[in-house]
Amino acid sequence: MSEEVLVRAENVGKKFCRDLKRSLYYGVQDAASDLFLHKGSRSNLRKQEFWANRGINFELRRGECLGLIGRNGAGKTTLLKMLNGLLKPDEGHIEMKGRIGALIALNAGFNPVLTGRENIFVNGAVLGLSRAEIKARFDEIVDFAELEDFIDTPVRAYSSGMQVRLGFAVASTLQPDVLLLDEVLAVGDFAFRQKCMQRVKKFLDNDGTAIFVSHNLHQVQNICSEVMYLKKGCSLYLGPTNEGLQAYHNDIEEVPAGNTSQHSQQSPVSQPVVIQHLEVNGGTSAQTFGEITFSMVANSQVDIDGVAAGFSVWTQDDQVRLFTLRNDFERDHFSIKQGENRFSATINLPLCAGNYCLKAMLFHADTSNPIVRHGFENAPFHFTVKSGSHDPSLTKQSIHGEVVAINASEIRWDRQ
Repeated sequence: MSEEVLVRAENVGKKFCRDLKRSLYYGVQDAASDLFLHKGSRSNLRKQEFWANRGINFELRRGECLGLIGRNGAGKTTLLKMLNGLLKPDEGHIEMKGRIGALIALNAGFNPVLTGRENIFVNGAVLGLSRAEIKARFDEIVDFAELEDFIDTPVRAYSSGMQVRLGFAVASTLQPDVLLLDEVLAVGDFAFRQKCMQRVKKFLDNDGTAIFVSHNLHQVQNICSEVMYLKKGCSLYLGPTNEGLQAYHNDIEEVPAGNTSQHSQQSPVSQPVVIQHLEVNGGTSAQTFGEITFSMVANSQVDIDGVAAGFSVWTQDDQVRLFTLRNDFERDHFSIKQGENRFSATINLPLCAGNYCLKAMLFHADTSNPIVRHGFENAPFHFTVKSGSHDPSLTKQSIHGEVVAINASEIRWDRQ
């Protein structure tokens, strides 16, 4: 990795005014001050002003990727716009070296009246490329964006997903030194998001530098070498990714761990069996990329043969992240006895730090018809994953933020 610094921010700050008329007046006032070289201090807030960013310091070298995390309104996009030159800092200094490729807004840099083809050439020219250089990369851009049939259609007719595909293809293909990405991988289908992740990794492997804004912390952990946690415009943390994600989770309002309701309504498909309790590692927490045991206590009024169990892990916004996969009938089925039954599944946990929900199901192994479910219609079990050491031998799917299926051969079942 090169020691050349491509991005440097020193005590950077940006303020805005909540009132439109005052904002226009302050803008004229500041422009006049600059024009006549009366560069007074802008560190003091005037009426209705607030700091969107303040005291931001960092530097990035070739091959490094900085993730900007924080809640909506924390100042992530404002900082990215200052780095791209769209906004001028009110405090501090920003130094950018090399060619910059940016996708900050959904259709940033696109003229909606022009076709996709014309916009490619316009964006390339803005980056300082000659027409011949753009032509040499044109087919690669169109192929990556998968817009062969629409490349001569005005961009205003594109869907949001098509605009993102074209924007990312242009920003990443025209050989920038620094790539600025703001939530671009939140739009688009699964296959395209995976392709974008691979493109970003390849870009970093080739000594590119990237700044990545996302609320998908799985993606952040997958590609970022370090993170900056922003809160109310200020940097609360700057350092290694795992520790930064943990700091973010520790600071935000946490969902109470454990069963939301110990006596929540079961919505069983079959009344004779009730799942009474779920737990993780004997409690409510686990470590990333460590061993985790999901446990279930079920009470049955009857004996049932040929039963299989399944667990699934979901995010707080109800997106599935992991599920156990049954692919060996002889190995995976067991019997439920009248009374209390305990089942547990131990796996290596390929999830990043965060708050999750655990759901469980018992079903007939031969038909896959459910016997009882917990956490789907009623309240699930909440648990927390804390940062741990990264094991490169584990599957990479998980940290892409996509669904991971755990095969039967990877599960150690224990039935009591």
